Amino acid sequence: MTRAPRKATIYDIARLSGASPSTVSAALGESWRTRRISEATVEAIRKVAAEQGYSANMQARGLRKARSGLVGMIIPLHDNRFFTALSQSFEAFARERGLVPVIASSLREPEEERRIVETLISYAVDFLFIAGATDPDTVSRMCKAADLRHIFVDLPGRGAPSVVSDNHKGAAELTRRLLVDRPVTGQTPRDRLYLIGGDASDYATGRRIEAFRDVLTEAGIPPLPEQIIACGYAPRSAMREIAALCDRLGGLPGGLLVNSLTVFEGVLGHLSGLPAEALRASVIGCYDYDPFAAWLQFPVHMVRQDAHGLIREAYRMIDDNVRSLVLTMVEPEQIAPRTFYDSPFADRG
Repeated sequence: MTRAPRKATIYDIARLSGASPSTVSAALGESWRTRRISEATVEAIRKVAAEQGYSANMQARGLRKARSGLVGMIIPLHDNRFFTALSQSFEAFARERGLVPVIASSLREPEEERRIVETLISYAVDFLFIAGATDPDTVSRMCKAADLRHIFVDLPGRGAPSVVSDNHKGAAELTRRLLVDRPVTGQTPRDRLYLIGGDASDYATGRRIEAFRDVLTEAGIPPLPEQIIACGYAPRSAMREIAALCDRLGGLPGGLLVNSLTVFEGVLGHLSGLPAEALRASVIGCYDYDPFAAWLQFPVHMVRQDAHGLIREAYRMIDDNVRSLVLTMVEPEQIAPRTFYDSPFADRG
């Protein structure tokens, strides 16, 4: 009996062309230009692939037939306690299943995100979690072409199941707590609550802004456009914006809701140069959690997103082979000022 010839794999193309598997993956995909691979190299790789009867879809789908034991996760940044908590939980659940976790950061750049997805596909990861996706539709198309199961975490995607924090509920409760601690009238620009940070076009920030507006409107002090300063997530941008706000107001506002930990880092960069008495008339909250905030010279209300719960639910979807476009929300936790939260990994270090 004659056996059917074995189909070429990406590793065969890499060996025959003298290129690395990731270079072959890029050459057969869309990211070779951004990786500065020469056209001559791309043409040579594609010629070898054609001679072997190989196509990009074969690269994507053929690798799915065998389990590699590798599982992938993409996060925007490593320098963020929330995303590092997601990574830590992702690794823990992977090891419980005897899998090897592979984690990469996209730096919130769509091209880099796509390049990482192509590379992880080329290494035949068994499934992929995408946290804080910048271009979820393209990521889903790439994963579906590769028959790669994927779950969106933190920010939802339209092409796969998603697990996100209940951003509206968390921000609404945080806003209410700020109003209890420091009732504002809204009669002067300084006697108001302000929200700073985040990207108004992304899902999480959009829901938090919506909650901020809803609660202030319910309180009879609907916010003006200038009370919402969506300046992105970069600390330096936040430092500039809070300094400019204080200049306009003649000091800190009555209340400040800081829309992420990296933004809080920038805000602290400005507040650290102020005298203690400048902070006493203001109340501050942060939609994220860092234990070191308990030791600041002023109290900070914080929201702790349940990173462990988000990843646990995402793994449940993988284990149960959930493929429907469900959106599951995990409730965040309000952390009172001067409170220290014990993480699931507090015994390690």
